Amino acid sequence: MTAVIEVRQLQKRYGDHEAVRDVSFTVERGEIFGIIGRNGAGKTTTVECIEGLRRPDAGSVTVLGRDPRDPDVRQRLGVQLQESQLPDRIRVDEAMGLFASFYERPAAPGPLLERLGLAGHGGRTYKKLSGGQKQRLSIALSLVGSPEVAVLDELTTGLDPQARHDTWRLIADVRDSGVTVLLVTHFMDEAERLCDRIAVIDRGRTVAVDTPQGLIRRVPGGVTVTFRPSGPLDAQALAGVPGVTATSVEDGMWTVQGRGNLAHEVSTALAALHVVPLALNIVQADLESAFVELTCAP
Repeated sequence: MTAVIEVRQLQKRYGDHEAVRDVSFTVERGEIFGIIGRNGAGKTTTVECIEGLRRPDAGSVTVLGRDPRDPDVRQRLGVQLQESQLPDRIRVDEAMGLFASFYERPAAPGPLLERLGLAGHGGRTYKKLSGGQKQRLSIALSLVGSPEVAVLDELTTGLDPQARHDTWRLIADVRDSGVTVLLVTHFMDEAERLCDRIAVIDRGRTVAVDTPQGLIRRVPGGVTVTFRPSGPLDAQALAGVPGVTATSVEDGMWTVQGRGNLAHEVSTALAALHVVPLALNIVQADLESAFVELTCAP
């Protein structure tokens, strides 16, 4: 695959505050790449350097092999900002026409508005749009230039659950049409659902870059199996089972933590001991668990 965004040892300081200390990752062509991190972790500053809105103090950023401030990159990059505001009286169709005029090969505004659930709202002023409609318009404006790369920052903030799922389908469609997507989000379910790979940024540094499942596999005790044995079971009976990292017993209920295909391994071991696991429950770690694990260090 070909990298369309390369961030190498990025650093950015505002006065005495070091917003970004050492951020590095690459975004490959055709993928949805996510950036997650706590508030103040350096996500926005990193993205603003990628968008060409800020100049790095050290390190390097390239988009499509060029400096992000290159006019050619501006024609090929679509941006949906975390916070944006339009004049109250501008109509939706006027905003779309204005933004389309900035690009050499814009998309047809009508079909784009329809895909985003804004069909029939072209004559409405920005002031009269709901919060969710304003957010969808912001996404439409980022895509009206037919970009090769789209940067979407907190794109589903303020949307209701149905609108969020509709937007997820749209972003998947955008990627399938050949657009590389850089997605900044604080919704772990959104990142896990949409992203091919994710960079976790914490305290201005990249602490991990991996697929969602790859990040989840890093969680110690990523799988938890609980059960009540049908008969007596020695406290050390499961200690040597592959994948088991910890066991505990409370009021006759066993809790086994580990990795891999833990439920199968535990069930097989119990069968060999002629014990049946009653009230069996299996809990798999998710991206939120991985995020907390990766960013909890002092």
